[in-house]
Amino acid sequence: MNTDNEKTGEKGSVSIVETKYFRTDSPFILESEAILDELTIAYETYGSFNREKDNAVLICHALSGDAHAAGYHESDEKPGWWEEMIGPGKAFDTNQYYVICSNIIGGCKGSTGPGSIDPKTAKPYGLDFPVVTISDMVNTQKLLIDFLGIKKVLCVSGGSMGGMQALQWAVSYPDMLASCIPIATTCRHSALQIALDEVGRQAIMADPNWKNGRYEPGKGPSGGLSLARMIGHITYMSDKSMERKFGRLMKKKEYGYDFTGDFEVEGYLQYRGDSFIQRFDANSYLYITKAMDYFDLQKNERLCDSFRHVRGVRFLVIAFSSDWLYPPYQSKEIVKALKLNGIDVSYCEISSDYGHDAFLIEFDEETTLIRHFLERVRHNGKNSTAR
Repeated sequence: MNTDNEKTGEKGSVSIVETKYFRTDSPFILESEAILDELTIAYETYGSFNREKDNAVLICHALSGDAHAAGYHESDEKPGWWEEMIGPGKAFDTNQYYVICSNIIGGCKGSTGPGSIDPKTAKPYGLDFPVVTISDMVNTQKLLIDFLGIKKVLCVSGGSMGGMQALQWAVSYPDMLASCIPIATTCRHSALQIALDEVGRQAIMADPNWKNGRYEPGKGPSGGLSLARMIGHITYMSDKSMERKFGRLMKKKEYGYDFTGDFEVEGYLQYRGDSFIQRFDANSYLYITKAMDYFDLQKNERLCDSFRHVRGVRFLVIAFSSDWLYPPYQSKEIVKALKLNGIDVSYCEISSDYGHDAFLIEFDEETTLIRHFLERVRHNGKNSTAR
């Protein structure tokens, strides 16, 4: 396939792609010990395997992401959510790597989640869908990796919740992983992060159209979900980025002395909320944020003990200076725990005013760091094989 983007003429796109589906009717046991009788995982792949099938890179998406990380679907005007990072000559170079991205379990973009049909009732699960964890997401990705015939993954990477999945991969399957790149993430949610998620969930559940999760398609708690997204979006930005973009810009020449919204930032947040409800399911929002809150690699032990079995995995940990949702100190905690175990880890804090959203914006610096890191991983891997 031509790597020139057929829609924009830009170089370096994987061009037209399609979502694939892995399905199994074997029972899948969740961390809660609940059982799913059927499982579907939506995924996309970019690039090709090499002869040894040791060039696979798994990309894990954040809360509102999905399997469509790069390229264009036939009917889309916009590319995948990490288009600038995945493709020929990019950070995750599809001329060299076989890149995979799957939609998480509990999501609403093709993988099994609360909006899926429960085979026992022939109706959507709703709140009958069991609560899932980051570990469950990773375990289902492991099924996909096995299905694709991959014995060892060259790298797992992702930002935000994607970084949590990457870390869980390293802890759960260290022998299947050569390297890990967690970006703008944490080893466990703080009280502030849990509190912010709970406010979003309460906004959804307070909407009269939520109906205890039994809403009909297209008739769900749109107001509550929109509000949850507005709250979340504030946390993705920084004080400087909001001031630079909006300041006190007005939508009108004078104050309206009402509550219709005088400021540009108000209209922007309303737009973000309204656009989000067109593409996301409210129940999935509840399940995914709860999974993030449950994530805790430290649990009842020291964090460094959680990494004691991952010595063969190399790490590149990336944080952003203005990220107040997942501040750099949380990434430094991960780095310290890895170093205490003698694990090969590099840390980089990128100076940026974009807040948590920086991992979706600061492509140049991320690309340089990731490209050189992966080259080192591949080079060292070949040397170790030769020995």
